[in-house]
Amino acid sequence: MKTVRFHKTGGPEVLTYEDVPDPRPRPGQVLIKVEAVGVNFADVLRRRGDPYPMPSPTPFTLGGEIAGTVAELGEGVSGISVGSFVYVTCREGGYAQYLVAPASTVVPLPAGIGPKEATTLVIQGLTAALAIKDSGRLTKGEIVLIEAAAGGVGSFAVQLAKLYGAGKVIAAASTPEKRALAIELGADLAVDYTDPNWASAVKEMTGGHGADIVLEMTGGETLPRAVAALASFGRMIVYGLASAEQVTVDPQDLVTSNQSITGFYIGGYFAERPELVKSELSELVRFVGEGRLKLPVGTVLPLSQAAQAHRLLEGRKTTGKTILEPWAA
Repeated sequence: MKTVRFHKTGGPEVLTYEDVPDPRPRPGQVLIKVEAVGVNFADVLRRRGDPYPMPSPTPFTLGGEIAGTVAELGEGVSGISVGSFVYVTCREGGYAQYLVAPASTVVPLPAGIGPKEATTLVIQGLTAALAIKDSGRLTKGEIVLIEAAAGGVGSFAVQLAKLYGAGKVIAAASTPEKRALAIELGADLAVDYTDPNWASAVKEMTGGHGADIVLEMTGGETLPRAVAALASFGRMIVYGLASAEQVTVDPQDLVTSNQSITGFYIGGYFAERPELVKSELSELVRFVGEGRLKLPVGTVLPLSQAAQAHRLLEGRKTTGKTILEPWAA
């Protein structure tokens, strides 16, 4: 089969498109024909060799969220049929035409959601949902500021914040086109967060109040500016470090305004709060079925162009979800 992996860390050019033997399922596993695999910034971090919660021993095949069809069942597997359309969240291996996964991790997908749409829903959708509701503790009427509002998580967060009762959603994005897209998705206001003075603009937009919740995923010089945009008793949820630039925040800066900064990692929810994940995912599927939530499919490329997908993602050239199709020419 065809796969994309890296034999050493570095730039996008270290990703190689190559042949490897087809995998076979062992007892308790299923073999899945991968029809779509999501590309996440976590993939970029692991490829670059940046700090990441799990090791990436080389040669390493990226890809943690896939949608496809069950091709073969391992011994002892029941309750799953060959040919079923499924979704799998895994730690690695998705940049490939086939993937072996434990049967316990396979999630059947409902009719009406295609492979590309499915890859947007679980990681990005759940990240947005849980960051806002669980970590952010949104209450009705509060102001939510969303960085990278036209990106994979941001596109969901804009919509979900409104569905959850936010009084005002402010989209932070780097280009006029991305800000316009966020407004189309339901944001009330938009700000250019590449402007050094954007925190002041947020305060002006909110009559001096600031944002009650900030979804922060950039790091570097953006994070302290986001702190400056926070309201008193505001909560910042940090779920990424797209800039790869370290930043130091003095906790004393948060004290007098009763502000807080909370880290967020979706993998921890899958591991330690699976029932909450299941409940939130069911609600997301319901929102989609009711036509209240758009699935933001963005850039779609064949697996052979994985390096280009990484270049576009790192260069902030994408909107919505970036997806690879292993069987596309």
